[in-house]
Amino acid sequence: MLNDVITGSIAELLGGCAVVVVVALVALARRRRGARRGTAPGGDGAATRPARTYTLIGTRAPDGHVVQLASSRPAGTVITWQEPASDRRQRFELTDAVLSDGTYAAEPLDWYR
Repeated sequence: MLNDVITGSIAELLGGCAVVVVVALVALARRRRGARRGTAPGGDGAATRPARTYTLIGTRAPDGHVVQLASSRPAGTVITWQEPASDRRQRFELTDAVLSDGTYAAEPLDWYR
């Protein structure tokens, strides 16, 4: 009688194990897919960042307003800004410093042609 119970439950046991394996594989695939989707393009593994608005310190547009730009690059990144209608370029370093208007500061490094 015990032999009949064990023999009859083997199919259910194997089916249950198969369901557990399938659920574990699906969970692993979803976790990997979510981690891949949360990284920045380029494959460096850094999480995507929201775009910040940076004020280029000491720089004015032709109309007299301060120059601002949006970037999702991290603090410490050096960017180049070309003056409109000129071949002058200036390098700026993006910082985590928040200015009074709520934008982040981009500090000037140097001018070059």
